[in-house]
Amino acid sequence: MSVQIQSRSKKTIGSWQGSDQDLKFEPGEILETLRDLSKDCFLIDYQDKIAVANSGRFLTGNDLENSHPVAAVSLAISPSDFGDEGFTTTHGIKSAYMAGSMANAISGIELVTSLGKAGFLASYGSGGVAPEKLLDAITAIKNNLPDGPYAFNLIHSPNEPVMEQKAVDLFLEHKVKTVEASAFLRLTPTVVQYRAAGLAADGSGNISINNKIIAKLSRPEVALHFLNPAPEKILAQLVEEGKITAQQAQLAGKVPMADDITVEADSGGHTDNRPLVGLLPSITALRNEIQENNKYPERVRIGAGGGISTPASVLAAFSMGAAYVVTGSVNQGCTEAGTSNQVKLALAQAAAPDVMMAPSADMFEMGVKVQVLKRGTMFPMRSQKLYETYLKYDSINDINPVERQELEQKIFQNDLDSIWQECVKFFSERDPSQLKKAENNPKRKMALIFRWYLGLATHWGIHGIPERVMDYQIWCGPSMGAFNDWARSTDLEAAENRHVVEIADQLMMGAAYQYRLNQLAIQGLQVPTTWERHLGFN
Repeated sequence: MSVQIQSRSKKTIGSWQGSDQDLKFEPGEILETLRDLSKDCFLIDYQDKIAVANSGRFLTGNDLENSHPVAAVSLAISPSDFGDEGFTTTHGIKSAYMAGSMANAISGIELVTSLGKAGFLASYGSGGVAPEKLLDAITAIKNNLPDGPYAFNLIHSPNEPVMEQKAVDLFLEHKVKTVEASAFLRLTPTVVQYRAAGLAADGSGNISINNKIIAKLSRPEVALHFLNPAPEKILAQLVEEGKITAQQAQLAGKVPMADDITVEADSGGHTDNRPLVGLLPSITALRNEIQENNKYPERVRIGAGGGISTPASVLAAFSMGAAYVVTGSVNQGCTEAGTSNQVKLALAQAAAPDVMMAPSADMFEMGVKVQVLKRGTMFPMRSQKLYETYLKYDSINDINPVERQELEQKIFQNDLDSIWQECVKFFSERDPSQLKKAENNPKRKMALIFRWYLGLATHWGIHGIPERVMDYQIWCGPSMGAFNDWARSTDLEAAENRHVVEIADQLMMGAAYQYRLNQLAIQGLQVPTTWERHLGFN
């Protein structure tokens, strides 16, 4: 292809008036003009060549005096133009972009603070974080971002409801105004308590929602819970326990459980591997139906997460009507992420096929899986072996001696009785009720032992334990490979150059540039393929 813009049509849409000296003909100047997104861009048919200008006037009609025919127009575009303005206003951010939570504080204080100071919303990864460490994070982030923006993750913990309750207690006590609720299969009293406890009515009868919820989910049946008001039964229980007032319970029956819903497609960690192109329209339609029935003053906004890792995927989500976009895997590979350099290097080398599903630590007994990196680690295969053993036997003592020896040598690197003693020590401090449940339930005891490996596999990766490199559990979706393909041959190719704020800016600016190119294509013009590679602004 020529280095010039090609026209598939001789149609013109109007005329341009201005100084011929402002016309750009050289490829480098044309590219620079196209990439100046702050100005309108006119593509002008000048003596059978396409010239470009970002000054002058566009007029309807052709053959006007002192004018040239216009082949295409691209209006100025800014990243702040994408998405739902209500999302940016509600959360006090500059564009409809959010960094989702990554458990065990992988999205930690530094990551949340860096993005917050740059005007982006990020969610602290509270999952798996002990209450005392969570309190430290709340204190630090509130000090760093006294006016926000920030959010904290509230992860559903069916096997550790005490941890879920402790997190909500801290959020309420320290006035955390936004939580990202994830992995919920149903509503629990804890998430309803957080929502209802922030409700108040003014003198005019308007309801003030002080505790915002961004629900992350991938199933319409779960979306229904967050699109509708809290169940009366749970509200009555909370009133009886003195956790909310009768007035708050009444108000909770008039507002949806969430302000925003992130439709999570094929992502790292907890995921149903569903395609965004089918899932987002489905849940948006469900939102529209419920909005029509309930007529909330403000409709629940529907955002997109999972697979968001390139300017093209960002633009695709917004083009499908997403109110905002959420990134995940790409942030874990950044310098600000709370994980080891070994993990960041592994992520920088990942390709799209280098991921697979593996049993999750927090919902192990339920058979729930998470998406992880398989390249360079045996964790997916070893964790699957543990789950198959759990299904096959009713207790540790029932395991075939040969199988048990293999587990102890290859996976645990210790005998299972010693591992159990470590579990006793851990849960005695974290949640003693787990030990009580296992006293007369040998299968439950086996699950806790197997979860020891799954839980520590994340810890080993976060801390870069060299002797456990083959056991690293690295949450990752195929979008990581797409990001690496896009970043190749740029400054962002190297792991040490990846910073969360720059990536956020690059993805949003790149989406705006891609939007401009798409506008030109619709009007019959095509830019050189080499120019399409310049979607980023690094």
